[in-house]
Amino acid sequence: MTMRPMFVACSLTLCWALGAQAGQPTVEEVRDRVRGYRSQHEADIVRGLAALVALPNDAAHLDDMTRNASELRKLLAARGFEVSPLETAGAPPLVLGRRLVEGAGRTVVFYAHYDGQPVDPERWTDDPYRAVLRTGRVEDGARELELGELEPPLDPEWRLYGRSTADDKVSIAALLAAVDALDASGITPSVNITILLDGEEERGSPHIAGLLGANREQLAADLWVFCDGPVHQTRLPQVVYGVRGVTSVQITAYGPAVGLHSGHYGNWAPDPGMSLARLVSSLRDDDGEVLVDGIAELVRPMSAAAAAAVAATPPVDEQLKAELALAWTEGEPEPLAERITRPAANLLGFEVGAVGTQAANVISPRARAVVGFRLVPEVTPEAMRAAVENHIRSRGFHIVGEEPDAARRRAQPRIVRLEWEDGYPALWTDMELPLAKAVARIVDEAVDGPIVLAPSLGGSLPLAVFSDALGGPPIVVVPIANHDNNQHTADENIRLANLWRGIEIYAALMAGL
Repeated sequence: MTMRPMFVACSLTLCWALGAQAGQPTVEEVRDRVRGYRSQHEADIVRGLAALVALPNDAAHLDDMTRNASELRKLLAARGFEVSPLETAGAPPLVLGRRLVEGAGRTVVFYAHYDGQPVDPERWTDDPYRAVLRTGRVEDGARELELGELEPPLDPEWRLYGRSTADDKVSIAALLAAVDALDASGITPSVNITILLDGEEERGSPHIAGLLGANREQLAADLWVFCDGPVHQTRLPQVVYGVRGVTSVQITAYGPAVGLHSGHYGNWAPDPGMSLARLVSSLRDDDGEVLVDGIAELVRPMSAAAAAAVAATPPVDEQLKAELALAWTEGEPEPLAERITRPAANLLGFEVGAVGTQAANVISPRARAVVGFRLVPEVTPEAMRAAVENHIRSRGFHIVGEEPDAARRRAQPRIVRLEWEDGYPALWTDMELPLAKAVARIVDEAVDGPIVLAPSLGGSLPLAVFSDALGGPPIVVVPIANHDNNQHTADENIRLANLWRGIEIYAALMAGL
């Protein structure tokens, strides 16, 4: 089977000349021309994304990430970007591409990431690194389509399956196609365009701060646009002005030195599973409110603009309850849009003994739990760590940072080991900033409205790390993936309508800011 080129680009010289002669079009004109380009090249765009998805991208495997970075550098260079790898030993490179526009007064950086979550192939319907186009959702029995035989128009409800189709290689594909569409349409971007592609976002971008700080001059910009995350659950596009921060802790509780018969020693030997379950449950109430002393006092009220945006968010709670088979939600009747603007504590994993056919009448020597915390401005990872440790001590536990020996376990009746993830703080951009408002206006015009404005995503991105390293430029999130994309789990997918709309939005931002 002969594959067509990954993405289609026109002659740069011709495109710049055409743009200069034609003058700057309106956002609506940009959208219409980009849509016309896309409608003719839909099959090539999908095949281009499929080729990116075919590159395994677990950041733990450096050779795979190097291959991804090499391909991305080629794709950017083919579009007239000056490309630089920003490298540090033992980590996937950042891929930086810059394209200057004569007469542009501003620079905008578009950020996306090319790494993905690890995969368990046994849980996937298809090979996670073989992009499969289907006529709809795999859960509904949608049939597979042959990528090599596609001809436009493609049904916007079709879905491409594979790891990182939605998180986050779709954004890379949309950015590249947006540049192609502007070039082919003779539209000169109104800003200098920088594209920065991260290779270890799913691992918390542990090297990003150092790389940003060392390359601050190359990354100077008036605005950062993060191209990651899902659109609103109504399928409406959204512009997001912040994210929650994140940190987590693994807690290990200790019981007897060896497993003991629960009949002979039950009610005598301390049960670490029960002890840990009570400790973890004390961190929050049944409505999800964090009960750790000192945290609620740190939470500052939302600005008037943020509160108005939350109030104006279309209701989706009943729809989601039906989709997710939920009889109730924490904090009812407060809606999801309001709940995700608060700190959260969630049990991510609990390990003690065994279940099912492996269950045994044994008091285990130890139990482990991982608790994840979502943070809001002013509740930093450091503040959460200090408050949680004070809370644990107040309940009579002795905290250690490493595996305790037998002598220490004999000396301390209730002992837990804490292993903290560093995490990063929340960041909310002021929704009233002129550039922040301009992004909302352009997205609204590009999609012909309506759109959702959100002060914060419920999830986390390292926006605060970028802000601190780069001197505080405004950062806005403009996601394009469908909300039901199976992000981070098996059968991840992107709905083609979201890819099409993403191309139009990113092109409008490049040409309209």
